[in-house]
Amino acid sequence: MLVRGGPRSGGGFGLTGAEDFGGRIARCPILGGMDLPVMPPVAPMLAKPVPDLPEGAWSFEPKWDGFRTIVFRDGDEVELGSRRERPMTRYFPEVVEAVRNNLPARCVVDAELVVPDADGRRLDFDALLLRIHPAASRVRLLAEQTPARLICFDLLALDDSDYMGEPFARRRATLEQALAKVRAPVHLTPATTDRGLAAEWLSRFEGAGLDGLVAKLLDGVYEPDRRVWRKVKHTRTADCVVGGYRLHKRGEDLVGSLLLGLYTDAGELAMAGVIGALPMARRRELFAELQPLVTSFEGHPWDWGAWMREAEASGRAWRGSNSSRWNPGKELSFTPLRPERVVEVRYDHLEGRRFRHTAQFVRWRPDRDPSSCTYAQLEETVGYDLAEVLATSRP
Repeated sequence: MLVRGGPRSGGGFGLTGAEDFGGRIARCPILGGMDLPVMPPVAPMLAKPVPDLPEGAWSFEPKWDGFRTIVFRDGDEVELGSRRERPMTRYFPEVVEAVRNNLPARCVVDAELVVPDADGRRLDFDALLLRIHPAASRVRLLAEQTPARLICFDLLALDDSDYMGEPFARRRATLEQALAKVRAPVHLTPATTDRGLAAEWLSRFEGAGLDGLVAKLLDGVYEPDRRVWRKVKHTRTADCVVGGYRLHKRGEDLVGSLLLGLYTDAGELAMAGVIGALPMARRRELFAELQPLVTSFEGHPWDWGAWMREAEASGRAWRGSNSSRWNPGKELSFTPLRPERVVEVRYDHLEGRRFRHTAQFVRWRPDRDPSSCTYAQLEETVGYDLAEVLATSRP
């Protein structure tokens, strides 16, 4: 419910908030006998970040933290597309079945795949990432253990009608009618034209793991792969210890990213995230600046080799790696630094003990003692039940 107060083809599909997983999503076109007014591939419409909720004739809705997908259904045939032209259908069999049971027989819907945590109270992005697996047996097991939900928020086609050229207000109203009887795990996202209520949502829904708000012009058409919508996300700052760096792919005298740490209550320097967006000239300057701090892994808080040896000796799984669990071919080795330098960063929110997205450099903090860079400095998000967010979309 919107709370008051010829076939088309676009670019490719892709994953929002996720990486390419080292090619683990098969490179294959979306094929089949579909005959819809909007045919794949269609690149999802995007949102431009802005600091505040816009004024005027806008509709506001939660920004879900999951995998963006365009859902195509033509009878029993269902495809879940991603922006990189790599269909995700095989990884979410429970969602495919839910689409057949809930969505109109012929439709194209813009949506988000999400996975709740074990308690069903917050979104669990790490669990969602693990759903991309090459083994069919593992896919079936994860579909049972960590089932995904489909959050629908825009309508591109219904029956024989193409809605991409229609204003959002009409697309939303038609989507509400089409999904009036849907049941979990398919949901209609909440939406409101009341800017004051949207501001409340921005604060309240974060406790359920949501990523901010998206604003859509009521008279706006659907424009694939264009950043016409607006998105407002939470921005916070934290003082972090720089515990290492990775080299840039373009040179061995360029810093690719800075590795950030925060101290736990137990005194452990946990890896909390990275700074990656830096001008090329600054990357070279940083490399020279950080050389006096370069040290060995022996005694370093992030000595993964020691963790691995300790874990193997005790028969446990170890907690570090020199390669990405999402992209096994991507090298993640780094140069350790003495944990003596403090940097202030901007971030949006935490996922477990890590910043959910890449942090942004603000300034160096030579006045700060590294030991004072603890998780205790971070703003605590008030908990909010995911089920209450989803219930908001109901009349």
